[in-house]
Amino acid sequence: MHSVRTNVSISRRSARRSVRILGIASASAALVLGVSSSALACNISEFSAEATCDGSNGVITVTDKDASGTPATISVFLENNGADARQVGDAKPIKGTAEGATVSFSEDWAPNAVYRIRVTTDNGRVDADIKDNLTTPSTACKSAESSSPSPSDTTTPSPSATETTPAESDSPTPSATDSTTAPATTSDNAPSPAVGESNLAETGANSNTGLIAGIAAALVVVGGGAVWFGMRRRGTHSGN
Repeated sequence: MHSVRTNVSISRRSARRSVRILGIASASAALVLGVSSSALACNISEFSAEATCDGSNGVITVTDKDASGTPATISVFLENNGADARQVGDAKPIKGTAEGATVSFSEDWAPNAVYRIRVTTDNGRVDADIKDNLTTPSTACKSAESSSPSPSDTTTPSPSATETTPAESDSPTPSATDSTTAPATTSDNAPSPAVGESNLAETGANSNTGLIAGIAAALVVVGGGAVWFGMRRRGTHSGN
């Protein structure tokens, strides 16, 4: 009888131990599942935004790197002094992936503009803005007009050197000998000297001084001869 009671007591202890072990295992499994679920849950830090250019068009792109693939809705708002100025287009759905899923909004954004990005998941776990507002680059997208040449560049030829040269006149160009410069005026009392007269005056080649001196000398000789001849005649008459 004593052995039967002992066996029953041992069986009860074994059952209690089994229940305890099963409870610990269940709690451990629940904890692991809870941690795994939290790790895979959608988080606002998994969303990012960027302002880029698609040719001449501005684009705002939102990226979702939610490995759990929780469906979400993205809304973009232009900010003005900390308040919403307007919504950019319509809200768009997105379902994240580990590599990153993207959704784009066409927006002709201005340089240094600020945008608020709102993320709302379908399960309600996330309903918040991306931590930092998006600030666009300081340079706007290059427009097609600025990249294409202006009409003046394509239709107007560059002026050549010959086109800027004035047309030659029909009248011949005066030569160096046909000078049009008027002669310098001289005094009314003195005639204008002929070309080269100053040089000739210095040498006496064109002066009347020699001729006058020759005539005077001839007159002196003639006068002296006349006096001598007169005195001789006078002496002859007095001798008779």
